[in-house]
Amino acid sequence: MIQGQSTKKLKVVICDDHPIVRAGFRQFLSGQPDMDGVREAASGREAMDFVRTDACDVLLLDISMPGQNGIDVLRAVRLRKPDLPVLMLSSFPEQHYALQMLKLGASGYLPKDCDPADLLRAIRSVAQGRRFVSEAVGDMLANGLGGNGDEPPHAQLSDRELQVFLRLAKGESVTAIANVLNLSFKTISTYRSRVLEKLSLKSNSDVTYYAMKNGLIQ
Repeated sequence: MIQGQSTKKLKVVICDDHPIVRAGFRQFLSGQPDMDGVREAASGREAMDFVRTDACDVLLLDISMPGQNGIDVLRAVRLRKPDLPVLMLSSFPEQHYALQMLKLGASGYLPKDCDPADLLRAIRSVAQGRRFVSEAVGDMLANGLGGNGDEPPHAQLSDRELQVFLRLAKGESVTAIANVLNLSFKTISTYRSRVLEKLSLKSNSDVTYYAMKNGLIQ
């Protein structure tokens, strides 16, 4: 940085439904000289409040949350603020979700047990308009671009299909999913049929088994 040049401090919002996780991230990030007023959101709705009021420069977003999950929120952010950097956080290893989240418009993906230095690098990188890709994810992207055909079937799901898939896997009914996503029963039924077809499955219980087998839900 040029001497005398002022740098805007980053407003970081941590969205996670676990208070201890939010507190841990906030305590660490609040000590950084280039971050100001690190904020917490316990739900997707609270996160969107920060987004709508321009009180967020970088959003750290948990994938697995009750109600509006991280994919729902990511979709909403991309519609309202397409250029807002969003770093997805997950307790799942990178190979399970990273590529899918990048395809859906995330700026980066980090496991919650990542090295603190990687977290800082990721936040500062996406705040400058770049994507954050770890070495492991970079290797996966390189292999994917190479067309090796090793992508799992769920990697072919669209963002909306993935939303429906994860909710079905957790036991939600078509009616409940329709209510949460504000879509009709018929529309969700159509997405369910597409999910079953793409994954070569026959029932909701098959969806749950597939998700557990592939480490997509706990």
